[in-house]
Amino acid sequence: MFRKALFASLLLVQALGAAASDYPSKPIKFIVPYPPGGPTDAMARLIQTPLQAKLKTPVIIENRGGAGGNIGTDFVAKSPADGYTIVLAASGPMAVNSTLYRSMPFDPMKDLAPVIQISAFPLVLEVHPSVKANNLKEFLALAKANPSELGFASAGNGTPQHLAGELFNTTTGLKLQHIPYKGAGPALIDVLGGHVKVMFDILGSSVQYIKSDKLRPLAVTTAKRSPALPDVPTMAEAGLPGYDISGWHGIAAPAATPKPVITQLNKAINEIFADPEFKKRWEELGTPIVGGTPEAFGALVKSDTVKLGKLVKDAGVTVD
Repeated sequence: MFRKALFASLLLVQALGAAASDYPSKPIKFIVPYPPGGPTDAMARLIQTPLQAKLKTPVIIENRGGAGGNIGTDFVAKSPADGYTIVLAASGPMAVNSTLYRSMPFDPMKDLAPVIQISAFPLVLEVHPSVKANNLKEFLALAKANPSELGFASAGNGTPQHLAGELFNTTTGLKLQHIPYKGAGPALIDVLGGHVKVMFDILGSSVQYIKSDKLRPLAVTTAKRSPALPDVPTMAEAGLPGYDISGWHGIAAPAATPKPVITQLNKAINEIFADPEFKKRWEELGTPIVGGTPEAFGALVKSDTVKLGKLVKDAGVTVD
């Protein structure tokens, strides 16, 4: 019995090794767990063409949105672990949703293998031009005097926009009302129209409106300024030390994907990121290129599951 089990194990190892050495020999399905047209989808489509060229095989993008990114991410977690189904992994389904949702169909750290981190994007605290505050100090004074008038819009419970606002409330002691929308697009439309006055938005989504003076930026949410808005201070520079939050994206595969396949995908994407022209186009999305090792991305998922999970618990937010 032991010999049969050992023999079966050796055959499996040999099969996986052969599959990895032939990789890729057919099209790769690249799952985006959000609807078309958003910043996550834009990242996948920017990577798609050069990744096809590097791997010499078609890369087919498939949008599977819903449940805060859980549906598409779960699809990949349950797919064959052969490197032919990968996911654009966002901080929501990878690090936040395990605390936010009462039940999860997958465990990000057990069911998915990190390939590479691709972004670490700042958000920006922005207000409608009708708000009588030109900087964070003035905004804080206004918010303390009129907290009920300055609710903040978000793309929904547990999204980076929401968590940035909750961290702002925790750090300042304010209680700005959270106004969730079904997506960042509808939320931004209402802020542009002045129906809601405040938003902590992903920088890439709002930068065009900031530059055309349709929104007023007060501070970015990261420890360093953004190259896209170099004149906008960080929260710490503007008077809120200790405030630092960002969203991120990466690429992940099913957990048992052979390590040589993970290594090959990681190498290809790092090489794409090294191209100056690609880097320029990528940064137009409002995020710097990250890159790095699968291990570094895995460590980020682990640390942010703790950090962002605590923020969700402190805010008392849950989703069925």
